[in-house]
Amino acid sequence: MENNKTHIQQLTNDQLLERFQTEDKKIYFDELYKRYIPLLYGLCLKYLKNTEEAKNAVMEIYGEVSTNHSLYIIKNFHDWLYTFAKNHCLHEMRKSNSRRFVELVDDKVNFEKEFTFFDDNLSSEEEKALAVCLKKLNENQRKCLEYFYNDHRSYAEIVATTGNTLSKVKSYIFTGRRNLERCIAKELKKAEKEHFEQQ
Repeated sequence: MENNKTHIQQLTNDQLLERFQTEDKKIYFDELYKRYIPLLYGLCLKYLKNTEEAKNAVMEIYGEVSTNHSLYIIKNFHDWLYTFAKNHCLHEMRKSNSRRFVELVDDKVNFEKEFTFFDDNLSSEEEKALAVCLKKLNENQRKCLEYFYNDHRSYAEIVATTGNTLSKVKSYIFTGRRNLERCIAKELKKAEKEHFEQQ
């Protein structure tokens, strides 16, 4: 039993999904979902702004996803789960009639392919800040961020597209994102100050 557990833990995410889809054994899905819990918690916390609600959402998403028939036919679990979790959180926000400002969360808990300022539901102030700050990034950082977050391309696809090494692509994404977050925070703070002064 222990050897079987160790073997399962050594499987990649894609292998776990494939095994679950072909063998329909819950142990494969549970291991796959467990790997996403910290990332899902970060995503839910960003939207729900409450630690207990975020924890509950992660468990609720587990129940909903584990019985969802689409789980047996999807190819990209990562993107599918992100969309599913995001919609769940938005639904919870609508239920509570809460309009919560979506802020950036710490890098340590951020969903890998999720990035607040590439969402579709930005305020006009956020859109302006994003436009300004994207122009301030160097070309490599801007392109890699857009490939990764807008186009949902994998690291390998970005390497093939740009001709950069994997380490450089990762560096451009990490550094570009950090620079973008800092710039956007400054722009929003500046806009808020200007708005306050005009009152």
